[in-house]
This record gives sequence, C-alpha cells and structure tokens, in this order.
Amino acid sequence: MLTFALIGAGRIGGVHARAIAPHPAASLALVADPVGDAAATPAAGYGAAATTDVAEVFASDVDAVVVGSPTPFHVEQIVAAVAAGKAVLAEKPVSLDLALADECLARVGDRADRVMLGFNRRFDPGFAEVKARIAAGEIGPVEQLTIISRDPAAPPAQYLTGSGGIFRDMTIHDLDMARFLLGEIVEVTAVGQNFAPDIAEIGDFDGAVLTLRGADGGVATIINSRHCATGYDQRVEAFGPKGSLRAENHTATRVQFYGAEVSAASGPYLAFFLERYTEAYAAEIDHFVTSVKAGTAPSPSLRDGRGALALADAATASAHAGGVPVALT
Repeated sequence: MLTFALIGAGRIGGVHARAIAPHPAASLALVADPVGDAAATPAAGYGAAATTDVAEVFASDVDAVVVGSPTPFHVEQIVAAVAAGKAVLAEKPVSLDLALADECLARVGDRADRVMLGFNRRFDPGFAEVKARIAAGEIGPVEQLTIISRDPAAPPAQYLTGSGGIFRDMTIHDLDMARFLLGEIVEVTAVGQNFAPDIAEIGDFDGAVLTLRGADGGVATIINSRHCATGYDQRVEAFGPKGSLRAENHTATRVQFYGAEVSAASGPYLAFFLERYTEAYAAEIDHFVTSVKAGTAPSPSLRDGRGALALADAATASAHAGGVPVALT
C-alpha cells in the first residue's frame, strides 16, 4: 500500500484526495494546509491525519507527496519532498518563473525522475487513445493538430492577478498536450484577445489563438477562451496523410434528440474540469502509484513541466509583442 500526504486542501487538493481514496493500492495518510482548519475536513473524510505545519509532511513516513499548494510554493515543496525520499506528484505549473523551474531541476538532479507533473489531460481516455493511435501509425505523421480549450467562465480577478497570465495558467495544459501529441516545438506565435475589460485591466488576455511549429514540420493550433456559452469545451483533432483522429466533447448523455425544433440535441457539455476529467485524475493517480511501486519513472515528468512552461513564456512574449513569432532556444 502506497501512503500519501497531500499538501493543500483547496479545490485541486480535493480532486487528488478523491482520486487516491478508491485506489486499491493507495491510501491518504496526511493532509497539510497552513490555513486555519482547512486540512481537518478532508482529512476526517478520508481517515487521514491533519496538520497546519507542512514540514510535518517531509518528516513523516509517507511514501509519496501530492503538491497541490499555490504555485509559488511548488519548487521548495518539491525539493523538500524529494530530499526526504518521497515520490512526488506536483500540480502544474512547476513555477511561474522558468529560472526557478530550472533551479528546481538542478536541485533535485538525477532524482528528477521521482517527480511527476500533474498534466492530467494526458490520461483522459479519449486523448490517450488519440496518442496511442498516432503512435501506431494509423494516420501517419501528424501534419496538423488542433486543440480547443474553452472555460465556461473566467475565474475571479483576484485569482487571475496571481495566476501568471492565461498562457501559464490555462494554456499550459494545451501546450503540454501539443508536446505530447506533436513532439518537440521549435517556434510559438500567439495572438491574445481582450473582450473582458476587467481582465484587460490587469494586463492579461481572456482569449488566445496560438500556432506552434514542430521540429518535424507539423503545426499545432491552440484555441483558448476564458468564457464559453456552451460550457466546458475540450476537443482535439490530429490530422495526417492517412486520416484524422478526433476526441470530442463529453455530455451527460450520448443519446441525441431529433424533433420539430432541434436536431442532434444531446444536452450541454459537462460543467467544468471536475466533471470532465474525473477519469483522467483517477488514471493519473493509478499511473503514479504503478510507477512508484515498480520503480519506474512516472510520466509526464518534471522536465515536461519545464518544457511546457518554456512554451508558455514564449507564447506570453509573442502575444504581448502583437503576435511576433518566438523561437525556442
């Protein structure tokens, strides 16, 4: 049985706790959150201990640590957990600062393979199948990749102010998906959009369209928006010389209604990431547990986190320069 400690009892901490709890080879032993009694409720719900002192996690005898704290704490907590001999699953991004991400890699050294990054969308059954079928050569080399990711509504301005901007906060999932499905990216062009005055006022964008050029000639297009009237819009299409593969949106039912006033009506998209990616979070935890128990390196890795952050930095620079292409060095 792999025992876990969870740092951070907020929304994403709750997601990981719910994924760990039913796993037959994992158990949640400790929840740490320095804010009041935030850790107490989830800890009680899963039969775990609670603490406000994060240092207790590193001194404990747990096997693995989930870092679900706010981003500014990620690097120090990853380093401390690895130094204490723990396997680590850390939420994205590694940091909002690429130099700090590089520092994190340098400090953990050859122990970086103990650290998995929480790009859970790689484990979505549909997206994972697209990857497997690309790898099997079903459509030939990927020539064009289209990733659409739109949230139903923007987070509060208070959150956005400290988020690092749309590319480091939201698009980073799609940038990782582009790396996952297309491979090495050598150039990024991004156009930011401002339709929400309150987001523009803080120097951020509420929409973006990106073009990523791959080392092998393939091109990825990423389309983002902070608002979507139809709900949580999550789609991927990979196109090659022998055909295309598509992973479409999920709805509450796969049954469609045809009537006098509507055709192919199947209900709204699932509300948000908590519902849309429930299976992905469970599969992510299973992969992590299996890797740790087998002594193999989990994937995506800390290095993948660094790679996605470098793309987010390039997209940020491109968008603020009016869509000038930025080469990856």
